[in-house]
Amino acid sequence: MANAKMMPAEENLMRNNPSTFAADVDPAETQEWLDSLDYVLEGKGEDRVRFLLSALENRAHARGVDIPFAANTPYINTIHSSDQPAYPGNREFERRIKSIIRWNAMAMVTRANKNFEGLGGHISTFASSATLVEVAFNHFLRGRGSGYEGDQVYFQGHASPGIYSRAFVEGRLTEENLECFRRELQPVMGLSSYPHPWLMPEFWEFPTVSMGLGPICSIYQARFNRYLHDRGLKDTSKTRVWAFIGDGECDEPETLGAISLASREQLDNLTWVINCNLQRLDGPVRGNGKIIQELEAVFRGAGWNVIKVVWGSDWDPLLEADKSGLLVKRMEEVVDGQYQKYVVESGDYIRKHFFGKYPELLELVKNYSDERLQKMVRGGHDPEKVYAAYKAATECKGKPTVVIAKTIKGYGLGEAGEGRNVTHNQKKLNEEELREFRTRFSIPISDEEVVKAPFYRPPEDSAEMRYLKKRREELGGPVPSRPKNVPTSKVPSIDEYKEFLGGSRGKEMSTTMGFVRLLTKLCKDENIGNQIVPIVPDESRTFGMEGMFRQVGIYAHSGQLYEPVDSDQLMYYKEAKDGQILEEGITEAGSMSSFIAAGNAYSQHGINMIPFFIYYSMFGFQRIGDLVWCAADTRAKGFLIGGTAGRTTLNGEGLQHQDGHSHLNAIAFPTVRSYDVCYAYETAVIVLDGMKKLYAEGETAIYYITVGNENYVNPEMPAGAEEGIIRGIYKLSNQAAEKPRATVQLMGSGTITRCVLDAAQILAEKYNIASDVWAVTSYTELRRDSQSVERWNMFHPTEEPKKSYLETVMEGVEGPFISASDNVRAWAEQIRPYLPGQMVALGTDGMGRSETREALRRHFEVDAESVVIATLYELARTGKIERSEVAKAIKDLNYDADKPNPYFA
Repeated sequence: MANAKMMPAEENLMRNNPSTFAADVDPAETQEWLDSLDYVLEGKGEDRVRFLLSALENRAHARGVDIPFAANTPYINTIHSSDQPAYPGNREFERRIKSIIRWNAMAMVTRANKNFEGLGGHISTFASSATLVEVAFNHFLRGRGSGYEGDQVYFQGHASPGIYSRAFVEGRLTEENLECFRRELQPVMGLSSYPHPWLMPEFWEFPTVSMGLGPICSIYQARFNRYLHDRGLKDTSKTRVWAFIGDGECDEPETLGAISLASREQLDNLTWVINCNLQRLDGPVRGNGKIIQELEAVFRGAGWNVIKVVWGSDWDPLLEADKSGLLVKRMEEVVDGQYQKYVVESGDYIRKHFFGKYPELLELVKNYSDERLQKMVRGGHDPEKVYAAYKAATECKGKPTVVIAKTIKGYGLGEAGEGRNVTHNQKKLNEEELREFRTRFSIPISDEEVVKAPFYRPPEDSAEMRYLKKRREELGGPVPSRPKNVPTSKVPSIDEYKEFLGGSRGKEMSTTMGFVRLLTKLCKDENIGNQIVPIVPDESRTFGMEGMFRQVGIYAHSGQLYEPVDSDQLMYYKEAKDGQILEEGITEAGSMSSFIAAGNAYSQHGINMIPFFIYYSMFGFQRIGDLVWCAADTRAKGFLIGGTAGRTTLNGEGLQHQDGHSHLNAIAFPTVRSYDVCYAYETAVIVLDGMKKLYAEGETAIYYITVGNENYVNPEMPAGAEEGIIRGIYKLSNQAAEKPRATVQLMGSGTITRCVLDAAQILAEKYNIASDVWAVTSYTELRRDSQSVERWNMFHPTEEPKKSYLETVMEGVEGPFISASDNVRAWAEQIRPYLPGQMVALGTDGMGRSETREALRRHFEVDAESVVIATLYELARTGKIERSEVAKAIKDLNYDADKPNPYFA
């Protein structure tokens, strides 16, 4: 062997585990050490062995010996067969139930695609994970019963047909429901493609497609459960979070990006099950490597408890008989791409190419027939191995557990796609394949009927059905299920917060500071103060929130184990076990996952938690829009506060930080109600009204409010402005002019409203143009309302037409309408069709840059002078003034008419 050329896999293995291949220069001495270890293990136990090995390693390091880091254990099961607990269930009943569920899952997708070409669906993912899921259903996943103390389960999205199939067998879904898989607009309830609570609000709990979002959300859900418990808000000690994940999904940054949080927070209430069928859409997950070993190293390095389930019970006798260790060595040599090849080949091929490398291994299987070799299962298809792993996972204390199970994609599909690269796209089976599937899993369907792929449910009084229902009853009821009862809370009224409507009393203040003051008072509210969840990605001081550190504390499960460097300061960094602020570090994705957990607490825990996620607005919808969409699908409630918003307000930070398009992005999210505020009173009105709608009246929405860091005097709220602030527009002022030549409508949003007010004054004083100045808090809400009214009128042509709020406000008003904001023009242009006159929208289209606010606003053409010129040009265009006046104004206002177009600059 020493002179034989090594395969690449062997070279990698030797590089990572050199002791595996090192020559033993003194076997007798080696045996003495091994005998000593056995002696200590038998006489003083595992803890003593660990201590001695650690002491030896430390001494070696101290003496300068370079010990290779071994992140992996051998490529075998973590739990030895001798340590497996007895299987508590009836294996025969469970096998029958699993086979029936397999059949119905396959039939559902096959029938859908035979009847309606192109509907899609996935057969192979559940085929590989059926044992992993069914062992959990029969012995571990706890339902809610009459309360909220059940487990929270993130099911692998592509395996949804299997979950529907089980619900059908349990009697929770009908044949009609299964017939409408991926057809959700039928008279009966259709079944969504993947887990979607928005579409099936009493069934699914968590969206798990897009890939990676389920895993990261499960971590923060488990942490939020601890948060509730540590703050004394809810006893979550019996709730376990499960996440079923695909190995290919682990390539998504969101999947593995937060796993260190789980170990750091000691989340032993979290269990991941990674279905390693070694294959993704186009081919192997790691054709030239070993995904199980890779994942083990990652999770062990992150501090997780790792349990590998690689081989089924068929392999136990061979591993016991392998005294030389060659079988384990061979298992480690073979790469995943080759393991997939073994799945589709004969037993003779396996004998020659797997065992045949070493004569000793051929001798080991000389009494095994080719058929027996071909049928030896992988660990993820062996209920006893899976049960042992789950039991160990649920009993592990002090750290999260990941069960990494090896399976075969498309298991049971045979020639139709078992273990083949095309398996992921398998949507239907032909008659011969259906008959083979039926026979393999002993489904009682005749040859004549099998071509129709009929659904099958055993009789209600059958032993299988009695067993199935008894197991779920003992575990607390069906899974998944989502409670439909919505709790209500007593929220504060605007009258109780009148101090936020009176302006800043001559002092300059940013809208961010106005919001922080509001949030501080909300945290003290006697009715809902404890339910407020401030969430910040390491920007509390940027937003002026450091005063809240001492007031409500920063949540830390372990409390504060150190004296902070600023402990002598009034606003020191205070961590506490019952802390209220979730200071997540530099992770918008993690912060949004916490927002989802808090915003869904009304459903998951039966209590209204009120999250406020405060972040740089640039790093919201643009960066984590997929998670915001996930929050909407989850039916989460709460408030997103986009701080330092606008393309020109965060002047020094430059291009990557200056947001002028988050409101445009937010349009696409149906449950998001977005607002851009100029004054603190607008924020207070919107937040308090939002709290009433969400937590007192039970609506489902996410409020997005952008606030800025620019300081200026805040006026008192105009009388009667509340409705307009909430609906999207209200009149801020009238600017009279001496002998006005025209009256225009000026519209401002956010901090640029102040530029619009300045423009109104210039127009009046220099050009005798009068104006009404409107504060527009939400073009999106105005557009949605106008569209809804327009739609109703279209479908009810003979009834009296309804009027939108915008139409009502603008009744009798003449244009033109000139709008300006710190956002791209398209945001304002949403309402152009619904205005009674021509609209000109000014905005900050283009890339941001570092400059003074004044220079930036001139560059993007949203300052007061730009508003004036746009207004004059529109009046000239409609013949109300001469065009020469516009040219003169450009010169008088010291405006560069030939400056670059900011959109392309």
